[in-house]
Amino acid sequence: MIEPKGVLFDLDGVILDTEGIYSKFWDAVEEKYPTHIPNFSSVIKGSNLFEILHNHYPDEKTRNLVTDMLNDFQRDMKYEYFPGVVDFINELNNAGIPACIVTSSDQKKMDAVYLQHPDFKSHFQGFVTGEMVSKAKPDPECFLLGAKLIGVDIEQCYIFEDSIKGLCAARAAGGKVIGLPTTNPSEIVAEYANVVIDSFENFTLDKLLKI
Repeated sequence: MIEPKGVLFDLDGVILDTEGIYSKFWDAVEEKYPTHIPNFSSVIKGSNLFEILHNHYPDEKTRNLVTDMLNDFQRDMKYEYFPGVVDFINELNNAGIPACIVTSSDQKKMDAVYLQHPDFKSHFQGFVTGEMVSKAKPDPECFLLGAKLIGVDIEQCYIFEDSIKGLCAARAAGGKVIGLPTTNPSEIVAEYANVVIDSFENFTLDKLLKI
């Protein structure tokens, strides 16, 4: 009997080409409300908003102001797909392989994505957002929940990630980790992933199932 397969996708830096945009945003926040942490925008990659706010902004007023800045930013930003990713997701859908989004982003951000891409929801059988877990990446809770939502054992899931925290969470969860060098260099991503792919262009379901 063939075990059912499932796919878990991080969102930013995997499906959506937004990591560079977010870096500019957090650089601007750091300039306005300095934490004095070197490379702050890189340090927080893979963290959810609650973790960022409560770890780095002890003042509640500042937390609220940063949250307002982020909500305004995400409402207006462009959510562009990486080349080839929609074709790959369509291939999964056609083969009946369930997929789940596992992101540190909150529901407000997801609503903005849905607004720009009305068909986005139809491609996935589950969604895990930052509010749905008690422990953020690198804890594996989010990916374990994603596997549960699509009804596939985590060991039979392929997990696509780009950030170090996300890659650590994916590996700790027990799935097969496919890393993308969109946020970090390939040689660093390779330390945490079973396989590194440069992009989704020319990446097929057949290639996935051989990993």
